[in-house]
Amino acid sequence: MDVGKLLLVATPIGNLGDITLRALEALREADVVAAEDTRRTVKLLNHYAIKNKLVSFHEYSREARFEEILGLLAVGKKVALVSDAGTPVISDPGYELVRRCIEKGIEVESIPGACAAVTAVTLSGMDCSRFLFWGFLSPKQAARRRELEEIQEKGIPCVVYESPNRILKLLADVCDICGAETRVCVCRELTKLHEESLRMTAGEARAELGGREAIKGEFVVVIDPQPAETEKLSEQRIAQEVEKRLQSGMTKKSAAADVAKEYGLPKNRVYGIALGSGKRE
Repeated sequence: MDVGKLLLVATPIGNLGDITLRALEALREADVVAAEDTRRTVKLLNHYAIKNKLVSFHEYSREARFEEILGLLAVGKKVALVSDAGTPVISDPGYELVRRCIEKGIEVESIPGACAAVTAVTLSGMDCSRFLFWGFLSPKQAARRRELEEIQEKGIPCVVYESPNRILKLLADVCDICGAETRVCVCRELTKLHEESLRMTAGEARAELGGREAIKGEFVVVIDPQPAETEKLSEQRIAQEVEKRLQSGMTKKSAAADVAKEYGLPKNRVYGIALGSGKRE
């Protein structure tokens, strides 16, 4: 019997009219539709009168579900993999299934369509001839701030996803790490009825959203960090600046924070250099 095929099917991120003809054909032909959230996917299938066997497949899926899907593919079935919305495998667990299919010689076909990250980039008005896609930053502040320091160092636009309950925390950290004047494009509810895009500085976006009675919807944020010219400071010069502050009685931690703030440098980088300066802890 012929080996089946795994179909990676992009679905709308909001407006159901954004599905492609190829995607509809694939969903109709599939023997099984593996969905990250069956409750959301069944609405899409019902809207287009598509009747398939719908199974759940998400980051908490157990090994038995992998074996079930791989077993179907092994006997010639077509399995369509869809995420909550947009393109599967982007910020979802589908990559593991794709990897296993490749290892077993099972054909994988990607049917392109909507992607929230790309949609936000096109709306940003930023020069995104090069950009980073970061997905969700860490929910823990310390880790999130370290990630933002990496983004700041890259110096090119970066796309991140965020939930409504953490969007203000994200913007606060962007202001602190990258600077309140950092340009952002905060997209909310893309392609849906209440879609909006805030193209302003991180500080302005934080104030705008912070002044609302309630914050609802799914967010995609494009951050355009502008590394300061002072980031080109040599390690020797940074060490000298740290040493000056150590001589005035500051601790290494305080000296590093002060230099980082004054010259717009990542705190971790300066502190690493500070560890080799002077004796005062």
